[in-house]
Amino acid sequence: MKLHTTANLSIDTDLQAANGKRVKALDIFAYALAFFKEQALKELSDQTGGDFDNNDVRWVITVPAIWKMPAKQFMREAAYKSGLVSRDNPEQLIIALEPEAASIYCRKLRLHQMVDLGSQTTQNGFSPTENVGSGMTQAKEHVRRNRQSRTFLVENVIGELWSELEEGDRYVVVDCGGGTVDLTVHQIRLPEGHLKELYKASGGPYGSIGIDYEFEKLLCQIFGQDFIDQFKIKRPAAWVDLMIAFESRKRAAAPDRTNPLNINLPFSFIDYYKKFRGHSVEHALRKSNVDFVKWSSQGMLRMNPDAMNSLFKPTIDHIIQHLNDLFDKPEVSDIKFLFLVGGFAESPLLQHAVQNMLQGRSRIIIPHDVGLTILKGAVLFGLDPSIIKVRRSPLTYGVGVLNRFVEGKHPPEKLLVKDGTRWCTDVFDTFISADQSVSLGEMVKRSYTPAKPSQQVIVIHVYCSEKESVGFISEHGVKKCGTLRLDVSGTESTAPRREIQTLMQFGDTEIRAMAVDVSTGRTVKASIDFLSH
Repeated sequence: MKLHTTANLSIDTDLQAANGKRVKALDIFAYALAFFKEQALKELSDQTGGDFDNNDVRWVITVPAIWKMPAKQFMREAAYKSGLVSRDNPEQLIIALEPEAASIYCRKLRLHQMVDLGSQTTQNGFSPTENVGSGMTQAKEHVRRNRQSRTFLVENVIGELWSELEEGDRYVVVDCGGGTVDLTVHQIRLPEGHLKELYKASGGPYGSIGIDYEFEKLLCQIFGQDFIDQFKIKRPAAWVDLMIAFESRKRAAAPDRTNPLNINLPFSFIDYYKKFRGHSVEHALRKSNVDFVKWSSQGMLRMNPDAMNSLFKPTIDHIIQHLNDLFDKPEVSDIKFLFLVGGFAESPLLQHAVQNMLQGRSRIIIPHDVGLTILKGAVLFGLDPSIIKVRRSPLTYGVGVLNRFVEGKHPPEKLLVKDGTRWCTDVFDTFISADQSVSLGEMVKRSYTPAKPSQQVIVIHVYCSEKESVGFISEHGVKKCGTLRLDVSGTESTAPRREIQTLMQFGDTEIRAMAVDVSTGRTVKASIDFLSH
């Protein structure tokens, strides 16, 4: 979440551990990726009975669609640092957007791989409206039985669900993870079944970690903020154990649950509390005004189901509010299906809330292996990244330029006179506008000239804004978000005026730049950087 919330993310951004120590985020991400790399290669070597060379692997890292470019670039830098891929071979790593991956997987589903909350018909012998929970239990059993094979097959036959979709049909993918919730609207383009994004990705930090924060607030209410803060610093491992214990109970929450949920308190919590306060945990619970959490004789925190449900409420309310806003947009009318995916989508409380909000406006579909949907879709995306043909730019991007000053059109404070010519400064030259649709491989072309012949590098500041139309880089809400570097050394030519033609690509999951020296036809090294400030 740090990558999503840090306003001026850079290579040096750090993270704070539970005990207050600070470490470079890049190192932590690189450690994690290196670990996964080793695990995956070992697994592949074991299964194939031979050594697996990392150079033969194409890696796909999935990120939320609402992440900005600096966060995506950060992920790529971490992958370089971890040795997952090398800088010389950037194509070996693809950054995939989570809801897109889910979307690709969902369209390949057969109906028996899904729980459809919208139709009254019985599937697999249970009626989905009776009780979502029992369907999920059967589904988990089904998945468990199929686990032995350890491979998943997505037949290329387009599933039965797909046969119900026609040209132009729209569907929404709601990807609910631990940190973020991502909403994407896709439309089908036949005959190949390519996907087109209809509305820019939206969402926010409404993942299931919000429930953990509420639990932490509850603990502070009972045992005191001062104790909880100290406990985290002095006993970080026990704190993690406590949150893991909470996690398993969080997964047991359901709308129709009547029996209480017991949470195991680690011994060191009980012990440290007694040292810290001079009285027992039991005493604290009796004394606190939180009546729906009790102390059970087996040494556990006993929460009644309503108490647990109230911890979910703020997070689920955010998600429902966001869905309501999305469904009110004109581009988002007539949605045929809503796919609910991601780990948090397993929660019956969330499923129930979405069902209540939609009131039958579209069919809710939850894949059985909902927690793996994104992973499996990412594999399919890695095999064919061109499957998503049209995306929407989340922001307006452009650069600042000088234009000839036009009396009456340009504000007088922007006037700059240079060698007798009147120029208007700070004009925003738009490369692409927010929510503009852009096709895969579509290029934005611009030409730039070095200020003096001896110049080695041209550095151009890239600005971005959430507004669709921007006139000047000095406007409110426009901020410098990156730099475009053109390395023109070694391409000196006799031409009186050198022209460097730059091509920028916005239709992919990452923004890329290429450049050519027009007079010599030689390639100029171009890079676009969103992490240096």
